[in-house]
Amino acid sequence: MAITTKDELAKLVAERTGLQAGQAKLAVEATVEEITAQLAAGNDVKFTGFGKFSTVDKPARVGRNPQTGESMQIAAKTAAKFSAGAELKKAVNG
Repeated sequence: MAITTKDELAKLVAERTGLQAGQAKLAVEATVEEITAQLAAGNDVKFTGFGKFSTVDKPARVGRNPQTGESMQIAAKTAAKFSAGAELKKAVNG
């Protein structure tokens, strides 16, 4: 089963922990919000064994409009990145 919403994740957390559904939803929301706030502040978020959320600066570059072939300037931006930790990689690969 793929988890596609925070509500689905909260339901699974509630089932696993015995928390009430509302409490689990608050915990999931708070976790996502805090990870987002830390990344926005330029900080990394590391969970030993699970992985690391970080940001990477992407420089401005010239690209092409696929419909017209015309060159266009793509602005610099900061992107979020996730790097899986050793335990997560091991679990995924059996």
